[in-house]
Amino acid sequence: MKPAEFHPEAEAELDRAIGYYEQQAPGLGRDLRKEVEMAVHKIQIAPSRWKPYSKRTRRFLIRRFPYLIIFRELADNILIIAVAHGSRRPDYWHGRI
Repeated sequence: MKPAEFHPEAEAELDRAIGYYEQQAPGLGRDLRKEVEMAVHKIQIAPSRWKPYSKRTRRFLIRRFPYLIIFRELADNILIIAVAHGSRRPDYWHGRI
């Protein structure tokens, strides 16, 4: 199992989303973090299982929240490129790869 590393901007996106959901209802931000942690673990176990998203990336759809985890499998690790809202600014993260 390869280690996962978040791009700094992806980490910031996740933190903003957690803050937003925590303001909506206490504990909801924590739930989002748990969902993302479980998703990253699944990605680490079988990165090629998830649907290709662009030429060099794949995506994981989070079920409970409207977010995608965009990632790339590298030789030594999994790079989480974006934690992107599914309905906002598609492909804004392309400059990160």
